[in-house]
Amino acid sequence: MKLIGSLASPYVRKVRVVLAEKKLDYQIQLENVWGPDTGIHLVNPLGKVPCLVMEDGYVMYDSRVIAEYLDTLTPVCKLLPPNGRERADVKNWEALADGVIDAGVVVRLERTQRPPELQSAPFIDRHLLKVTRGLASLSDRLGDSPWCTGTHYSLADVAVGCALGWFDLRFPEIDWRTPHPNLARLHDKLHERASFRDTVPQA
Repeated sequence: MKLIGSLASPYVRKVRVVLAEKKLDYQIQLENVWGPDTGIHLVNPLGKVPCLVMEDGYVMYDSRVIAEYLDTLTPVCKLLPPNGRERADVKNWEALADGVIDAGVVVRLERTQRPPELQSAPFIDRHLLKVTRGLASLSDRLGDSPWCTGTHYSLADVAVGCALGWFDLRFPEIDWRTPHPNLARLHDKLHERASFRDTVPQA
């Protein structure tokens, strides 16, 4: 398998963590979707990463779809329950973590892709509020539990950990640790795992 993506993307990192946890072999092809010479549209018409290219040429995209598929390939380190409410709960955690990232990405694009005189402060504030509320919700849901879904490491933890790591990279001015020490503990515990240490996001 070949994974197309960047070392900064939290969505690509999520897939890389899953690949590491599942002990699956793959090659990574680095791609800057914002570069003038990007060819990402040739594999994903939406122009996004990650993309997972199978040995037969089939291309799968969207980190949530890819992660769910990878979890079916081997019983090693099962990250999703088989079905029912427990599975939906893990996917709900993942959707919330990805949604917090989505809001942050919008802010970053507004600040970096538009000239200062065209940037909208109310628009930025609206999406930063989504980030604040999303992080607070993740913290409230985690509570005092060792892992997002209780006692077991899952894709929920992977998604939350990748979100927190990305905010450290792109929004170092946002202090999420002080108001949410339980998220800080989870983040630190995740970085005891090789899958997280080996995929620290890089600009």
